[in-house]
Amino acid sequence: MGIISWITLGLMAGALAKLVLPGRDPGGIMGTTLIGITGALIGSWFCEKLLDKPIEAHFFDLTTWGSAIGGSLVLLIAYRIVFGHSRD
Repeated sequence: MGIISWITLGLMAGALAKLVLPGRDPGGIMGTTLIGITGALIGSWFCEKLLDKPIEAHFFDLTTWGSAIGGSLVLLIAYRIVFGHSRD
């Protein structure tokens, strides 16, 4: 996949992670995109190295989407633990 595909996948995975874990987080759309892209990369690395499940280079592959959303959820939870879960 190209860089535009990873950004699109990251944005969608980050948005789905925010949908599953709603709350007020700083960062807005840019934070969501960065969490999603980083989560997609971490999730795909985890699947390839630790679960021995290679990630296909196709945008519509279910494993790619699952690892991206899972990685985004883990990152969003870690982000909330480290920086607090809401702004007051």
